[in-house]
Amino acid sequence: MTDFEKARALLHEFKGNSYLFGTDVLSKVGQVVASAGKNAALVRDSFKGSDDYVGIIRDSLAKSAVNLVAEIRGARPNCPREDLFRIADSLREIKADVVISFGGGSTIDAVKAADVLRTLDGDIDAYFGMGLVTKALHDRGKSLTTHMAIQTVASSAAHLTKYSNITEVSTGQKKLIVDDAIVPAFPVFDYKVTYSTPLDLTADGALDGISHSLEVLYGAVGKPGYDKIEEVASACIYLAVNYLPLAIDNPKDKEAREALCLATDLGGYSIMIGGTNGGHLTSFSLVDILPHGRACAIMNPYYTVFFAPAIEHSLRVIGKIYQQAALIDADIESLKGRDLGVAVAEGMFELARRISYPIRLSDVDGFSRQHIDRALTAAKNPQLKMKLQNMPVPLTVEMIDDYMGPILEAARDGNLALIKNVK
Repeated sequence: MTDFEKARALLHEFKGNSYLFGTDVLSKVGQVVASAGKNAALVRDSFKGSDDYVGIIRDSLAKSAVNLVAEIRGARPNCPREDLFRIADSLREIKADVVISFGGGSTIDAVKAADVLRTLDGDIDAYFGMGLVTKALHDRGKSLTTHMAIQTVASSAAHLTKYSNITEVSTGQKKLIVDDAIVPAFPVFDYKVTYSTPLDLTADGALDGISHSLEVLYGAVGKPGYDKIEEVASACIYLAVNYLPLAIDNPKDKEAREALCLATDLGGYSIMIGGTNGGHLTSFSLVDILPHGRACAIMNPYYTVFFAPAIEHSLRVIGKIYQQAALIDADIESLKGRDLGVAVAEGMFELARRISYPIRLSDVDGFSRQHIDRALTAAKNPQLKMKLQNMPVPLTVEMIDDYMGPILEAARDGNLALIKNVK
């Protein structure tokens, strides 16, 4: 079985026949939507070539006798609350059996949260956290609208997952709904849509996928189900690490593009069977200066060193992937603890250098001490407690300044020596 075949088999294991993915699959969406209703609303992104793809969707809906009752503009990057409220208001004004999102993670996340507001009303802050949407639906005897999520970027895997990230622009802070109720019923990903993805977005997306699997793998150490998580996460990281440089060097390489689509989907599988932690937690406070995937990618080498003594087996799994890709020279098998973490972190830095990617926060335009202070404050927010709990070296609120503070300062300066390990 090839690496591609293994990835496809894992995705089929994950989603069964409900997931429509591959090349030239948009023409089939109409018959899927028709199985759930006759009136659909489309919330869509606009980008180079998007009108052609939306045209395929419209034609497919028409051929299946589905009425397209509205087209609504999608969300901006990081899904600002204002875009969420606008989309929710638009959905309230129409009657749709199915809501179709066509876009990247921000638009898909916006539709997830917008339908929560359309169905339940109230303040969106009441649903940030874990399982609060399911509880409210149960208490009120309601259900959400069927959602078909059509992904357009190899990145967040929002079309496959239970997460909705929403940003408060005025404070530069992102918050998260985590709930099985918001998982799209019909996920779709036509890989052809990604062929023209800009290089920056290609890199950000692939590294977001790595971050999903990496953080889940770290957090799964010593817990039930670790073997499955290792299988899924290592398949994701292998494809992303080996094919991202090829996609950057030759953006028209269709095999590399497909590899990144499969990898980031496996990242989505990872975060449905485990949770992210340090990198994602900090990324929520860097939303005003960095794309999400880039923020996670910068932070994860530093958290790797912090977690290292507790995750040696996982680091050897990951280290071998980077070693095989000629990104690590050190003997992974002979290293232990912090030294092993440093070697893997250096491999991550080397991948970043090969794709001309930043490795420290001080190289990011707009970064300041304010971002460190914001991240430390956010880590103490009870709504983000799940990220602290998912850490392989759990932190209490009282430990955040003493241990997370040096991690952030290390990331600022690119100096792994600043990181303190918990004794």
